[in-house]
Amino acid sequence: MDKKQNIEFVDSKIEREEITGFSLKSIIDGSLLTIRSVVKQLPFILFLVLLTLLYIANRYQAEKIVRQIDALKTEVKDLRAEEITTASELMNLNRPSNVKKLVDEKKLGLVQSKEPPFKIVKK
Repeated sequence: MDKKQNIEFVDSKIEREEITGFSLKSIIDGSLLTIRSVVKQLPFILFLVLLTLLYIANRYQAEKIVRQIDALKTEVKDLRAEEITTASELMNLNRPSNVKKLVDEKKLGLVQSKEPPFKIVKK
């Protein structure tokens, strides 16, 4: 038996298109974009569209995270400056001369002890 006998009848033009694939003539006359070739490539086209959408979404997400990081860096810088200022003011307020000045201004009636502190020992 010949193999040709087992093959069904096929239109010779379609068979030639499948064999030759892309040619300059098919691009120029528009037969490259026939329904048959578009449907054949539809899964690949949909895959490319999905990849494109994922790429765009990933890019937006990355830019959003970069903006958040920049905002947080600025906030940390501001908070660090505020912490240094607050610590400096607190150190200044805790000096004995400043404490005495504040007590005198508010007239609390407190007096600085003349005797040094001592330990109480229980027998």
